[in-house]
Amino acid sequence: MQIESTRFGALEVRDETVLTFPDGLIGLPGTSYALVAQSERTPFYWLHSAEHADVAVPVTMPWLFFSGYEVRVPDEDASRLELADPGAAEIFCVVRAASKLEDFTINLAGPVIVNASRRIGRQIINAAGGYAVRQPLFSEVELNEVRNDPARAVIPATAAG
Repeated sequence: MQIESTRFGALEVRDETVLTFPDGLIGLPGTSYALVAQSERTPFYWLHSAEHADVAVPVTMPWLFFSGYEVRVPDEDASRLELADPGAAEIFCVVRAASKLEDFTINLAGPVIVNASRRIGRQIINAAGGYAVRQPLFSEVELNEVRNDPARAVIPATAAG
């Protein structure tokens, strides 16, 4: 399938890599998204709408920046995601970029949970509690500390550019 993107141009995405968010993502249109990476070793991805060329949000795996981060998925959300095994979940958090690195924030209160085997996702309210919607991203680590981390998402990402 081809996704038109105002950010990246035309992207060729394998149909089996498209993620379905039956309830959408909070504040965004559409229910079909693809994970897009600008480089192979980046700690950041774009969750790009397959339906809206101008909708893409940056996301990352929170443990690259917050090693003690805890996620508790409420039973109702786990059921809607068909998650029998917590290990089948991929967890991303939305990043708010800014002109200066020190102003970047991450939403630790509302992680995006994806059942990697079923390719369905849902943004939830983290039942662990105590996390901010706009936590400074670089409050525990510096960017150069995470750039070369080998942690990769199980979900294949489409290469941009």
